[in-house]
Amino acid sequence: MIVTPLDSAVLDSKEQYVFYHKMVKFGIKELLKRVAEESLLANLEQVFLQQYLDLLLYSIEAMRVKYMYDEEDNMKVDLTDSGFPNYLEFRYLYNDLELRNNYINKLQNIDVLKKEVLDTLFKEKAPIKKSKLFQASSIVYYSSVKQEYIFNRFVQGKILEAPEGSSAQYMTSWSFYDVSTNRPYICFLYFDYEGTRMLGYKDELYKILKESADREMPLDTMAYNIDRKIKDIYPKHIKRIDLGPFHNVFAKDENEITHVILEAIGRKEIPLESYALSLKIDEVFSGDTFKEGGFFSRQIMQKWNEVAQEKYVFAPHRIIQLLHNKKPGVLNKLTKPPILIDNLTMIS
Repeated sequence: MIVTPLDSAVLDSKEQYVFYHKMVKFGIKELLKRVAEESLLANLEQVFLQQYLDLLLYSIEAMRVKYMYDEEDNMKVDLTDSGFPNYLEFRYLYNDLELRNNYINKLQNIDVLKKEVLDTLFKEKAPIKKSKLFQASSIVYYSSVKQEYIFNRFVQGKILEAPEGSSAQYMTSWSFYDVSTNRPYICFLYFDYEGTRMLGYKDELYKILKESADREMPLDTMAYNIDRKIKDIYPKHIKRIDLGPFHNVFAKDENEITHVILEAIGRKEIPLESYALSLKIDEVFSGDTFKEGGFFSRQIMQKWNEVAQEKYVFAPHRIIQLLHNKKPGVLNKLTKPPILIDNLTMIS
C-alpha cells in the first residue's frame, strides 16, 4: 500500500520510487502517442518532442536508481503546479555526475560486494541489508548513468533547414526545465538568415537562446528578447510546448484537475494510479517589421502578432467522466475535448 499524505510530496520508499517512475513513464509515452495521432505538432516537431522527453524519462529513471535504497535522502516531487520532480533533482543529478570519479573511488569493490551478497543469500539465508543494496544501486548509478543524457536546465538542439511549407528558411529547437514551475518546456524557432555562413553564426544564436529563452515568460516577450539581441537573424515563428501539470496522487498543487483526481482517489472511486496530463502550446508569428535604435545603430525588428494558445488535457475514460461531472467549466476552456489515453494498471 502506498500512502502519500496530502501535505507531503517526498518519495520515501522503494515502492513509491517504482510506482512514481512507472506512472510518469507510462503517462509521457501515452501523451507522445496521442499528440502524434491528433497531429498537434508538425512531423519534425514531434520528432524533437520525442527526443527531449526521452531525456526527461532517462533522468527520472536515474533518480529512481539513485534514491531507491538511500536512507538519508529522498526524491522530491514538486509541490506547486507540476507533479514532476523538483528542478533541483535534475541539478543534483548533473552535479553528481560531474564528480563521478570521486564517488566511484569511495564505493566498495564490486566483486567484493557481489561475494558478500551471494554469501548472505545462499550461506546465511538472510535478507540483504539496505546498506548493501544502497551500495549496489550507487555502483549502478555512478557507473552507468551518462551525464550527457540528463535533462539539464537548458538543452540546445541543432539548426536545420525548415521543413517545406514553413514560414522561414531555418529552424532550431531547445528545451528547459523552469525553476519556478518545475515543468519541462520544448521550444521551436523558425527564422531567416541573410548572411552567408549560417553554421558560423550558430554559437552566437545558441548563446542568445540560452540567455534569453531559458525560463517561462510571455511568449511575445521571449520573441522580442531573441529578436533584439540577434542582428543577422530574423525570427518568423516561435512555438513553445508546456508539459504539465502531471495530475496524479503525488501532485499537491492547487490545480482543479489535480483536486478532482485526489478527491476521487480519497473516496476510492478511482484507483491510486489514476492520472491525467495537461499540455499547452503557445505560438506567435511575426507580421510587419519596424526599425529600432539610433541613426548609427538602427536595427530591423519584427512586429509580433497576438500569441495563440492551445490547451489540452489527456486522460483515461474514467477521469474524463469525472471532469465532465465535477469541472465542466475547466473542459470548456480547452482547445478540444479531453483526449483519451490508456489507463495505467499496476500489478499488485
